[in-house]
Amino acid sequence: MNFRVIGKLAGACVLGLAAIALPARTAAQGRGVVLTSADAARLLPPAVYYRGQSAATQLRNSGGVKFADGYYVLAALVDTSGYSSGVAVKYQACLIAEVPIRVGGKTLPAGMYGVGFVAGNRFVVTDVGAHDVLVASYAVDQAMKRPMPLQVRTDPGGGFRLYEGRKYVRFSR
Repeated sequence: MNFRVIGKLAGACVLGLAAIALPARTAAQGRGVVLTSADAARLLPPAVYYRGQSAATQLRNSGGVKFADGYYVLAALVDTSGYSSGVAVKYQACLIAEVPIRVGGKTLPAGMYGVGFVAGNRFVVTDVGAHDVLVASYAVDQAMKRPMPLQVRTDPGGGFRLYEGRKYVRFSR
């Protein structure tokens, strides 16, 4: 992959986030609105760079939050078929945070990351070089009636939840 392609992917991501205003289609929680997968798909790039390769995003399996001040947190599953099993186990989705957020009680700086729900009840956040940045515990929502591959929902205790199936991690601003 050359730097021109990387620049185009990063530019598309930044331009898409800055240029599109989305309607508030779901209930606000605190200072943010949960985005539908269709809304998030309009903002996310079709592919993301991670660990020396470009991976296609699964836009139908995406979600996010638009905060009251206009900043976003977005997530989408990615196609990791070209990655080694060691990388693919930790890299299930991309996470884009335009502002610092708290994930599982820990601070995550603004940036673009790979994330995964891995064995041992761990939610792992990695940088684009596949280096661990943050590790938190995830919970399992046994009451969820229709789990989806990836979604974002409000958390009854405040903030939001990023789900992969029934597994989720809490995040907030």
